[in-house]
Amino acid sequence: QIDSDGLDEMDLRILEVIIQNFRGGPVGLKNIAVSVGEEEEAIEDVYEPYLIKNGFINRTPRGRVVTDYAYKHLGIQLAE
Repeated sequence: QIDSDGLDEMDLRILEVIIQNFRGGPVGLKNIAVSVGEEEEAIEDVYEPYLIKNGFINRTPRGRVVTDYAYKHLGIQLAE
């Protein structure tokens, strides 16, 4: 299943984990991989490029951070 922005189930799980488990980030690749049950390499090589290219996450020196666009797409209220 792919949604209107081209996100599949794993893309959505990655975004939801970063938001729900890590307050939107920053969070390291290893923590994301463990949380979603996927290999680090698969996240970094398959899922992350699309999420970055389409404005859902940013890579920072401290880790991955979801964008306001990701919150909006998922219908999750930004925490103040």
